[in-house]
Amino acid sequence: MHATSSSALPVGRGLLYVTFAATAWGTAGAAAALLYRGSGLGPLALTFWRTFGGLVLLLAVRALLRRRADTAAVPAPYEPLRRRMTRIVVTGVALAVFQAAYFAAVEATGLAVGTVVTMGAGPVLIAIGARVTMGERLGGGGVLAVAGALAGLAVLVLGGDGGADVRPAGLGFALLSAVGCAAMTLASRRLGKGGDSDPYASTISAFAVGALCLLPLAVAEGLWPQGHDLGRSLVLLGYIAAVPTALAYGLYFAGLAAVRAATASVISLIEPVSAAVIAVLFLGERLTMATVLGTGVLLSAVAALAVAEARGAVSAARSAASAAG
Repeated sequence: MHATSSSALPVGRGLLYVTFAATAWGTAGAAAALLYRGSGLGPLALTFWRTFGGLVLLLAVRALLRRRADTAAVPAPYEPLRRRMTRIVVTGVALAVFQAAYFAAVEATGLAVGTVVTMGAGPVLIAIGARVTMGERLGGGGVLAVAGALAGLAVLVLGGDGGADVRPAGLGFALLSAVGCAAMTLASRRLGKGGDSDPYASTISAFAVGALCLLPLAVAEGLWPQGHDLGRSLVLLGYIAAVPTALAYGLYFAGLAAVRAATASVISLIEPVSAAVIAVLFLGERLTMATVLGTGVLLSAVAALAVAEARGAVSAARSAASAAG
């Protein structure tokens, strides 16, 4: 496996960005599960507020960074208008589908099953899509890492104590969310090459398109939270917009400039582990031996793929240095 990114961002830092984003995403599902208990919001309204709130925060952060930055701005690489618009629209629509379908899965079949199925199907779809559209190859070690990650997820799903309420509608929403995640990742990776050098610009554009797509659907579903326990609902909405949305997606899209699409998808499997830890520590759910085993297999696979990615980057750098010398 070799590094293919032309980004100036070091691969190690890109891996760190994607890892943090995946960990933060695991908290979004837990916050959504709490919101469903008293806010009266449905998945479409919740996704709209997450997207719109994240957009506002990203605009504020970008303005602040520009104010503090040197006045001599670095010009962005040229990108044809049609290519730029295609990238923005595809990424934004895919982002809206990914988030809305995920929250619908959490509502329909629960946090654990919805998260595990979404993040388990995502790497398979992304690996296939990356192979077809970009010619990316994981190599033998990468294939084993993906298989190990999926095996860990299978243990998490099938090895429980039978208390999970697995519903077909929830599974369908989770698979739809995985499709949206795959489309978003591949579009950012393939269409983003040679485009915006500012990761905030790409993220803001995607969020703007997603919010516009979601607004009429959210209004039809019921846009405003109930007055009962409104303060709690606003705090949860603010957290979802700030940490697992504005911060996490900004880091994720920045990391995609240095990390291969399939690698990012497998690292994102940390999300269900993060959700499981939160469920045990804060929601009173019981940790079974199957959960411990599945988590261990999953983390081992993610670590193996991250090490393979780093080694590939070092090997590519050495080859380039040798050729230049």
